[in-house]
Amino acid sequence: MELAALIASVQSATALTVAIIIAAGALGTAIGFGLLGGKFLEAAARQPEMAGMLLGRMFIVAGLLDAVSMIGVGVALYFAFASPFVEAAVEAALAVNGG
Repeated sequence: MELAALIASVQSATALTVAIIIAAGALGTAIGFGLLGGKFLEAAARQPEMAGMLLGRMFIVAGLLDAVSMIGVGVALYFAFASPFVEAAVEAALAVNGG
């Protein structure tokens, strides 16, 4: 029964960590897109003739901004579905209990 409680504890901590990783990625991306769009509009209002070049650069930065959060989602999903922590906790518990 002790091993089941340990596994449940590790899985619940992993679920909370996954939620925090995905939430932080979403929040960071939302703030980044807000700043990026605002600065683009300011720059286009100042120099309308440069709006085309700025738009292309804005989309490049937007793609990089999305890539960072997608890497975070990938890591979070790895932790959620192929958690390396459960196996390590079981091995440690068995080593402590002599099994």
